[in-house]
Amino acid sequence: MAQHVLVVFPHPDDETFGCGGTLALFAKSGVPVTYVCATLGQMGRNMGKPFFATRESLPTIREAELEKACRVIGIQNVIKLGLRDKTIEFEDPEVLIDRIERILQEVRPSLVLTHYPGYAVHPDHNALGDVTIRALSRLTAQDRPTVYAHAFARDCQDVLGPPDIINDISAISEVKLAAIQAHRSQSQVILARFTKGQAKEQSSKNPFSHMLERESFWTYRFSPRTLRQSDMP
Repeated sequence: MAQHVLVVFPHPDDETFGCGGTLALFAKSGVPVTYVCATLGQMGRNMGKPFFATRESLPTIREAELEKACRVIGIQNVIKLGLRDKTIEFEDPEVLIDRIERILQEVRPSLVLTHYPGYAVHPDHNALGDVTIRALSRLTAQDRPTVYAHAFARDCQDVLGPPDIINDISAISEVKLAAIQAHRSQSQVILARFTKGQAKEQSSKNPFSHMLERESFWTYRFSPRTLRQSDMP
């Protein structure tokens, strides 16, 4: 079992949609979870439906949604880097690498979850995933934690192969759904599908059919190694 899980993603809701079930399983088993959230999603396109946010109020709303979702999942500690949404790729990478390295040294996680650089679609995802991997690369092989990399680009399996980790989260699906609902401004568009049960329909045309059932990751390999079963939730 992992001793401490560190999650490094750029936006409020990244921790929920991509790996909320996995994090909830860790938290339920007593493993501490720390979330490094780089931005407050200031430039998010969704303002609720009907609108209840403005561009000015959205950061405050999304920050509150983040805190609520983290409580639901069981994330005990949230570190906010205070970066601006959709600009991470323009930040000085060495400064970000230093910041993340300091967090790694302080938290000393046994497992890190981040986006797989180049295979996570959004520029913020790819940029933050890249500097996180580079910060981890500064650690010795002995001190370096296992890395679960989240990827969802259309060609990711063509290049990376099938996922190394597929977690069955069906037993804790209600927790993940509650966390999704906590991110109200971003999830209202799809909440109707969940509440009507469409999210569990097994259809290749329904992108939400597996969201409450399983979550997949690739083990980022700095050098040849095998997945440690002790790191599974």
